[in-house]
Amino acid sequence: MNTTTHPAVPAASSSGAGDIQDWRPEDEQFWAQTGSKIAYRNLWISIPALLCGFAVWGMWGIITVQMLNLGFPFSQAELFTLTAIAGISGATMRIPASFLIRMAGGRNTIFLTTAMLLAPAIGTGIALQHPEWPLWVFQLMALWSGVGGGNFASSMSNISTFFPKRLQGTALGLNAGLGNFGVTTMQIVIPLVMTIGLFGAFGGEAKALIKDSGWIFGKIKAGTPTYIQNAGFAWVLSLVPLAVLCWFGMNNLKTVTPNSGSPISAFLKIIYLYSLAFIPSIGMLYLYLPAPTGLGLLNMWVAIPLDIIAALVVMKLAAFGTMKENVAKQFEIFKNKHTWSMTALYVVTFGSFIGFSMALPLAITVIFGFIHAPDAAGVMQHTLKNPNAPSALTYAWIGPFVGAAVRPIGGWISDKVGGSIVTQVISAIMVVASAAVGYVMMQAYGSSAPEQYFPMFMGLFVLLFAASGVGNGSTFRSVGFIFDRQQAGPVLGWTSAVAAYGAFIAPVLIGQQIKAGTPQYAFYGFSVFYAVCLVLNWWFYLRAKAYVKNP
Repeated sequence: MNTTTHPAVPAASSSGAGDIQDWRPEDEQFWAQTGSKIAYRNLWISIPALLCGFAVWGMWGIITVQMLNLGFPFSQAELFTLTAIAGISGATMRIPASFLIRMAGGRNTIFLTTAMLLAPAIGTGIALQHPEWPLWVFQLMALWSGVGGGNFASSMSNISTFFPKRLQGTALGLNAGLGNFGVTTMQIVIPLVMTIGLFGAFGGEAKALIKDSGWIFGKIKAGTPTYIQNAGFAWVLSLVPLAVLCWFGMNNLKTVTPNSGSPISAFLKIIYLYSLAFIPSIGMLYLYLPAPTGLGLLNMWVAIPLDIIAALVVMKLAAFGTMKENVAKQFEIFKNKHTWSMTALYVVTFGSFIGFSMALPLAITVIFGFIHAPDAAGVMQHTLKNPNAPSALTYAWIGPFVGAAVRPIGGWISDKVGGSIVTQVISAIMVVASAAVGYVMMQAYGSSAPEQYFPMFMGLFVLLFAASGVGNGSTFRSVGFIFDRQQAGPVLGWTSAVAAYGAFIAPVLIGQQIKAGTPQYAFYGFSVFYAVCLVLNWWFYLRAKAYVKNP
């Protein structure tokens, strides 16, 4: 036990914001007397801020369903691009976000990145009032919403610096797990606020549904007036007070960020790096997306690595002054083999969680909303509306809710028994559950009564979400155990950045395979990937001569 006495902590007040000069969470006396109060205050503010980030990032999964129900003049394939664009933008934004805490400070970063969410929220609300606007406007709003996805990396990196190693799994599990409730909150709140004139005359006019919609308590009939613009506008009500709370309640740790400079200087660094992140995203999407939006030249498996490499290169080349030195130091994580192993394992857990969250609403609508029946010429089609279809807006929230709810439990169990054992168990479950989902989707897609397969489909998906949620906690606990305090934050940010590409991969793969009439192939592919990572986890962390035993 470290009981060495230290000078008084100049800014370590248990209330109020400011810079903290002395921070020793591994010192048990310091932690008990001062540290825990400050750490938990920052955590409790961080959680709702992160929740709103997830909500703004993931809102296109619900918005696209309602755009389809309202008759926006876009095809199913074009609507899938909106969720995919939001996904890849959020993933790319996490790359610079993983470095922000050590450049700009925790309080400065969380405040500004929370306030920045107001732009895509308001912009999306305005765009949704104009169905006649071209597709690229909605794609731009989806791209802008990626700011909310990027916030996860900076949030997790920040919270990891406040807590001792013995509490990393629990603290990060709480931040990420409760923050992940932003997906569920969004899936519940958006269908609700679209049913009412939340802002009166200021909120714009309603549009009548041309197809049945729904919310958590059941169907909403065609013809019902709907305020789809509230899907964006509603978040302003929480973002404004949250930004104020971040500014007056959080702290910068000077032991982590000694050279953050003034708040204005810190803000300029954040805006500069975030702006740079849009460049590779826009370039890659232009090369990847089909005409008329893009050139359609790249395969997804080429586009994603190019996007990651381009984002890293842009950051390294564009950094200057002390920023350049900080970037160079944090690039050291790429020399550590555990960075790469933990990245793959986090793709299994968070990549699955966010990818399925983005794709599930539209997948339910397309798989179960239509029946497989012959047309007038006797050719089998999947275009006839299913009158017994379950509403995606009624059920899609359940999976993300379960996944987010069990994430803190995953961190807590991992603190007790070890992270890699937990990761191994959930990986095995996901291998089986993913293959089973694929089989059920195949049966439903080829059925004249697909709704009979829906209970099994949802049950297996909930199992996938639960396993991925527990694994989110276990993998982050392992990162906090394997890496020292200086590298743990950037590694957390980096692994979360790569895993966030699941929000792009899952909608694209599932959408492609549904279009091809073989939705099961996407999930068979996921199952194979989970099996490979199960072996990887055993080799690195569980075998007799493991590099680090059960971190």
